[in-house]
Amino acid sequence: MPETPALPVTLDRASVTPLAVQLAEQLRAAAGDGRLRAGDRLPSTRALAGELGVSRTVTAAAYEQLHAEGWIAGRHGSGTYVTTEPPGSPRPATRPARRATGDVTALDLTPGSPWAGGIDRAAWRRAWRAAAHVAPMVRPNRAGLPAYRATVAEHLLRHRGLRVGTLSGQDGGDAVLATSGTSHAAAELANAVLHPGDVVAVEEPGYQRAVGALRAAGLTVVPAPVDAEGLVIDSVPAAARAVYCSPAHQYPLGGRMSAARRVALVERARERGWLVVEDDYDGELRYDVAPLPLLAALAPDVVVHLGTTSKILTPTLGVGWMVAPPRVVSAILAHRDRTGSSPAPAGQLVVVEFARGGDLGRHLRRLRRELSERRSLVVDTLVRGGVRVLGDEAGAHVVVPVSSAEVERDLVRRALGRRLLLDGLARHHVGRATWFGIALGYAACSRDELRDALPVLVELVRDAP
Repeated sequence: MPETPALPVTLDRASVTPLAVQLAEQLRAAAGDGRLRAGDRLPSTRALAGELGVSRTVTAAAYEQLHAEGWIAGRHGSGTYVTTEPPGSPRPATRPARRATGDVTALDLTPGSPWAGGIDRAAWRRAWRAAAHVAPMVRPNRAGLPAYRATVAEHLLRHRGLRVGTLSGQDGGDAVLATSGTSHAAAELANAVLHPGDVVAVEEPGYQRAVGALRAAGLTVVPAPVDAEGLVIDSVPAAARAVYCSPAHQYPLGGRMSAARRVALVERARERGWLVVEDDYDGELRYDVAPLPLLAALAPDVVVHLGTTSKILTPTLGVGWMVAPPRVVSAILAHRDRTGSSPAPAGQLVVVEFARGGDLGRHLRRLRRELSERRSLVVDTLVRGGVRVLGDEAGAHVVVPVSSAEVERDLVRRALGRRLLLDGLARHHVGRATWFGIALGYAACSRDELRDALPVLVELVRDAP
């Protein structure tokens, strides 16, 4: 059993501050500055009360407050332990920013990772503890937990302007389904709604994991190029059964589908019977103006909306959501029942608890502020260095275009030699690559790491042929 450390506590009985508040403040400070360390065992409330010469009510109240804030946690039959990390300890959220590639460990500046280091650790622990109080399930819930689906509906209304109604009729159920993430949702759509050989148009360049999921189900994927206004609708073949796009923040180029193009897309979808899959992977992250209305709000009859927690929180949770027309909801639920599959409830429970007290909303506000400032740092540094940058004021990546595939490969290779891991645009194509450059992510690393890496990147781009 860990040794109980001597507690650095001195209570002032003459102070107007209640003794319980004094005790909580001093223990909090000790845990924050490293005098108490994660794993240290604290005295029981009775023992501490005797040591300090106060009533047990005082120590119990202090412990309850620290427990609620996430500084301490109880272990059944063992005692109460400090859960914080002292200053200078490596933060788990920053470690994924370094990736081993061959014999080189490089700073990972590829897109797709969240600012997980910004999650309030006390709120995170509270959510997991509260989720653990839910009784174990006896049977899986194919649609997802009702509380999670309600939380997603509230999130979409507050942060994406989408009012999710309840579907009535023979199919029943809500329009929101829990998913295991965007790629898995794409695979479910391919297997439950479409058929082998069906043609699906995907943005070019676009999200290749969705392409892989669609192809694995036997679908025929055709590229549909994008321009400054988004997906070029006339490039979608008439024989297509579905269109996969990211209108709020095109991946990977970072543009936004214009209002006129959105209207034209849903009109063409209704005319030709297309199912439009709207990948809203980071639609909450916009820094200049309010985002344009979701396609799902314009045409809920032909649009399947996909969202995820992996970009706004962390992939740890492994959950996302789908908002779909009744026929799609029914097909997905029937497929899950046939295959015995359903989204894991643990991540859903954590999201519910994280949102319940407002922690999700607070995190999103911090996230937008942090990533907006990081984007400004990235763009300002690159532009001052004479480097061209593409992408709207949104999301967690920008694009640095280059002239050719050879220049892109050379830039990625030389960057790895300087211990920077970059992502080239060429690999994001289904057909012959037409866009070349770097998709630069700025969320996973620390600000200091980003600040140090940017001058190196400017030098590498300027030295490119």
